[in-house]
Amino acid sequence: MEPKGWPAAAKLRALGGAVAPGALGALGALGALWALGALGALACSGPAGGTGGGGRVAGARIGTPAAGADGEWAMPAKDYAGSRYSTLAEITPANVRRLVVAWSFSTGVLRGHEGGPLVIGSSMYLVTPFPNVAYAIDLAQPGAPLRWKYRPENSQAAIGEACCDVVNRGAAYADGMLVYNLLDGETVAVDAATGVERWRTRVADPNRGETMTMAPLIVHGNVLVGPSGGEMGVRGWMSALDLATGRERWRAYNLGPDSEVRIGAGYHPFYAAERGRDLGVTSWPAGAWMHGGGAVWGWLTYDPALNLVYYGTSNPGPWDGELRPGDNKFTSSILARDPDTGELRWAFQVTPHDLWDYDAVNENILADLPIGGSQRKVLVHFDRNGFEYTIDRRTGEVLVAAAYVPVNWASGIDLATGRPKVNPDKATGIGRTVHGICPSLEGGKNQQPAAFSPATGLFYVPTNNLCMDFTGRHPTYIPGTPYIGADAPETGGPGGYRGEFMAWDATTGRKVWGIREPFPVWSGALVTAGNVAFYGTLDGWLKAVDARTGAPLWENKVSSGIVGNPITYRGPDGHQYVAVYAGIGGDMGALIAGDVAAGPPYDVRERGATLPDLARHTSLGGTLFVFKLGDSRP
Repeated sequence: MEPKGWPAAAKLRALGGAVAPGALGALGALGALWALGALGALACSGPAGGTGGGGRVAGARIGTPAAGADGEWAMPAKDYAGSRYSTLAEITPANVRRLVVAWSFSTGVLRGHEGGPLVIGSSMYLVTPFPNVAYAIDLAQPGAPLRWKYRPENSQAAIGEACCDVVNRGAAYADGMLVYNLLDGETVAVDAATGVERWRTRVADPNRGETMTMAPLIVHGNVLVGPSGGEMGVRGWMSALDLATGRERWRAYNLGPDSEVRIGAGYHPFYAAERGRDLGVTSWPAGAWMHGGGAVWGWLTYDPALNLVYYGTSNPGPWDGELRPGDNKFTSSILARDPDTGELRWAFQVTPHDLWDYDAVNENILADLPIGGSQRKVLVHFDRNGFEYTIDRRTGEVLVAAAYVPVNWASGIDLATGRPKVNPDKATGIGRTVHGICPSLEGGKNQQPAAFSPATGLFYVPTNNLCMDFTGRHPTYIPGTPYIGADAPETGGPGGYRGEFMAWDATTGRKVWGIREPFPVWSGALVTAGNVAFYGTLDGWLKAVDARTGAPLWENKVSSGIVGNPITYRGPDGHQYVAVYAGIGGDMGALIAGDVAAGPPYDVRERGATLPDLARHTSLGGTLFVFKLGDSRP
């Protein structure tokens, strides 16, 4: 089905569909459209497997019980496991082509609309980018009118401290309250029935470069939150607030002495490199850990049986690695903590001594998968560094690791140590430019979360295919200002496409199928029991594909590029709906997408250089779109 209104539609469609191996020659010619140059000849460690066909992993299960009723979307990622899987099955590959817009709602905000709404009972809850207005919508009434609107005080000064647009990745719900973070460093709780503020707590300090963009997770009455600001020289932490009062129960830092990282007798990491006293200090030069990054701006998951919450930490600061010799614990790491005490149980540093801005904040999806002849409790993590990790979530042992996008900064992962086999030719340094590092600092995947279907056993992954040239330089640390130390212009990666939506088998580390896109796929994924997977594109298309085969099934052009995460719910009328934010922004939209929006003056890429053609296809604008099945007549 041909998209309407795209320039050079035939060429773009050639990149948008599933690509058979025999078609790669044609794509090589199209790659010239994005000035790939020598990148096309790079020797890259790419994802194994082909791009066509279907697959199924027998015996796969979501790792935690479902949250709420099957027709609700009561948590940012649907459940504690982060699956983004719905048991609703009214929409199927046979009828999804009948989806039409049921209604829409303008948020009144022009910046990046990441995250997604929640649906509890007959109410839908939205949170906008700055100024972080919350809306409650009555789904039971014709026209979906507002129940209430809550507009908090929110300091304008925080806009200047936000690294990568003024996004908000959503709210959490518990005990009749909607809880979310404000950009200026406060967490608020709002009565879900009335919109009246219950409490408000300052947890982050914008004067130190801390802002708040992540979606909280609520466990045992603990509201778990963390800051953004890895590029501003913050010292990352996680905090637990009392759901009833907003009072801080505990705070655990991600770097520093063991007493402040909350490492005690219960800490048992799998790998030797994570063992030792005060690694959050000794793996840094003297004092550097105090402004060493390791922020928490991504997604959290939780295993009730193990009573562990999992999250990733951001890059170390500055990007200039010569100022911070050592592993730089625990930046670019996955951490497992006790949500009641904050005690660290295990840690795994995905990219030790990160030289490329490969944050590890991407989601850790909890699943039970058959690996090596036995069922394993795992977390599946698609890292910014381009490798997918299947990790035993009890211990932190890496069971499977494979590149899911073109990678050349490392040749693979040593499973005996968990450490990457770094290519010395791609190690960055001061006063020299390293060309063609893949993936770029945007990562093989950035904030856009993957989904997991227990019906197929596959993971559905929105990805980027970008590379970068990296020039190191010495920065100066000044609190509340950028602490970066690099210039890193980007180009399209090898193969003539800049994004791909794929299905991935985490038991073997192989791609099952992939759909190549002309732009990075910056939206989250959704998959349903009806065997339909949904994702959005930067140029403003919501798409549905067959979850088993990847066959394109349906698409609809919306008002702006999609960087949010589609959800699905059962409405009061008993029918299934799909909802998604349109509203380009975030790092990809606000900083580097041509004249879509102006980026901050300290960005490390020339504005518009990465996606100079995107502005021809979309513009700013925040709108919620809701779809339903229309008339069955032809």
